[in-house]
Amino acid sequence: MNDVRMYCTAICPYCVMAERLLRKKGVLEIEKLRVDLDPTLRREMLEKTRRRTVPQIFIGDIHVGGFDDLARLEHAGKLDFLLNPDTDSH
Repeated sequence: MNDVRMYCTAICPYCVMAERLLRKKGVLEIEKLRVDLDPTLRREMLEKTRRRTVPQIFIGDIHVGGFDDLARLEHAGKLDFLLNPDTDSH
């Protein structure tokens, strides 16, 4: 399974929904990068994504985007392949 990293804040309903969806897909570990606690992480997020809102989700080296983007991938049946590229789930 690919590593999952998520730029997030403590009080963010979209971050909670993203984490819930990822857990439902079998993701056991999510590296949470709290931009509300560390201004350097916020700058890093802006540089990597060109976006200001959280969550910003990476699966492996791929920037997925926010919760809406993650949900679209799930709806299109593409999230499983991103999470587990070595399986025949596509």
